[in-house]
Amino acid sequence: MDSLTSNRLAVLGSPIKHSRSPMLHRAAYRQLGLDWTYDAVEVKSGSLAMFLSKLGPEWRGLSLTMPLKQEVLPFIDDCDRVAQLTGAVNTVLLRRVNGRGTLSGYNTDVAGLVRALAEGGVTRAAHVTLLGAGATAASALMAAAELGTESVTVLVRDLQKALPLVDLGRSLGVVVDLEDFSGATRDDSDVVISTLPGGTMLPSPLPLVLRERAVLFDVAYSPWPSGVATSWQEAGGTVLNGLGMLLHQALIQVRVFVTADPFEPLPDEPAVLLAMRGALTRDAGRNDTGAHDSGPHDAVER
Repeated sequence: MDSLTSNRLAVLGSPIKHSRSPMLHRAAYRQLGLDWTYDAVEVKSGSLAMFLSKLGPEWRGLSLTMPLKQEVLPFIDDCDRVAQLTGAVNTVLLRRVNGRGTLSGYNTDVAGLVRALAEGGVTRAAHVTLLGAGATAASALMAAAELGTESVTVLVRDLQKALPLVDLGRSLGVVVDLEDFSGATRDDSDVVISTLPGGTMLPSPLPLVLRERAVLFDVAYSPWPSGVATSWQEAGGTVLNGLGMLLHQALIQVRVFVTADPFEPLPDEPAVLLAMRGALTRDAGRNDTGAHDSGPHDAVER
């Protein structure tokens, strides 16, 4: 790819107006000395095919958030292992191979979550409780496997919807048990990962002992604190919000767009991460007034 001509990027999704991804990516490319553009584009479910058909040679890559991470799969020419296993693509690299345009799909959510948990002091977990079975749940399950987790309890309202997570767990060597929220009794998890929208209220609080001892990682960050985070704070438990995941998954996306390899560190990567973190901190300060943000949709772009 020629960085002089292939220099346009964007995050797609709906709602997308208040996405923080443009701010993060622009900070990274400024630090790298790259004159690239990165915008937020409203693309609703059912409109992705039309958008992709109009992309010209100036386009380099796309970030995808809800509801497009599964919708894009039929258009992808090749996927990385994480995207294949989770069935979710949040990063698309556009390139030309033998004169033909191709779309390569990646999932940076898993790496973003693992790195965010490590920043919060969590590097191992024997048992994990997962809240919800939506688009981010598969990535959270794979992140749990990378922490050495032996078993995961998934709490959901609709057990049928969560059945694919059982199969994914088998492929990862993790035993997955499904339970209804109202029947949750297990209280020995090391980590609880909530993939629920920020405004979701559980039908009943999770066990007090669980909230006291387990670290809660909530992929939501706006509105904040979420209902789940509030119940954790009231119990005196440890809470991590989704901004760390947003930051670290974006860094891996920048790697993909710059080097075409999610495992290839950027030039002076610590400085790039610092620039992105600074931009996120400034933006978070402006949003402390309670302004609307794209919340969990944006937190899992990633």
